Amino acid sequence: MMKEEENALFKEYAETRDVRLRNRLVEKYFYIAEILAKKFAGRGVEYDDLLQVASEALISGVEKFDPALGNQFTTFVTPTVTGAIKNYFRDYSRTVRIPRRIYTVASKVREAANDYYKEHGLKPTVKQLAAATGFSEELVVEALEFRAPVSLDAPVSSGDGGSETALGDVIAASGDSFEQFEDVESLKTEIAKLEPTEKQVITLRYLQGKSQSEVGKILGVSQMFVSRAERKIVEKLKEALSDG
Repeated sequence: MMKEEENALFKEYAETRDVRLRNRLVEKYFYIAEILAKKFAGRGVEYDDLLQVASEALISGVEKFDPALGNQFTTFVTPTVTGAIKNYFRDYSRTVRIPRRIYTVASKVREAANDYYKEHGLKPTVKQLAAATGFSEELVVEALEFRAPVSLDAPVSSGDGGSETALGDVIAASGDSFEQFEDVESLKTEIAKLEPTEKQVITLRYLQGKSQSEVGKILGVSQMFVSRAERKIVEKLKEALSDG
């Protein structure tokens, strides 16, 4: 892509925030995410996980890039993606390192669960996952516990110095999704600070009640991306509200 065409597309996206245009830009530069993910692969983290992190950073880079500053996008986004991968390694190293066997099992169980959901539109039971993967039910349970997203259950202050509530209950209520949180304005203020894609995820998931797969189709990203983005958003809101 010529620099003039590149700048024109980024300028148009900055003005319109057209998701289709953003996806076109991400697709054009996806090779950067692939190259950098491969560069850091083989260091104890799966390539697919690194590619997901790199992809998220690439999308964020597309949303933040300003051609008026005179930089080329490749020059701008490469350190952004590299930094995201390095941060992922840093955070990953702080977690308890589990046996490689469980990590592999968890990946296969997650894949089987996604396949089942796509085919049936329902979450599979432990027994069904065991039958699909050939693992014992005990091992499936262990794998699910390893991958389970628990951040939605994290308690946050209600703002009055007293009671606490789960953040998932705060942002996932039907209708007025903020009515269970006493300090509604604080929550709305923090949501307003989110990046465009994060706001879209929150709106689609918690205000419109769409599934992660549906959100992925609308935004042009994978269900895994939506899942990770959702957890990060919740953690960000939880931290901001707790600090407040």
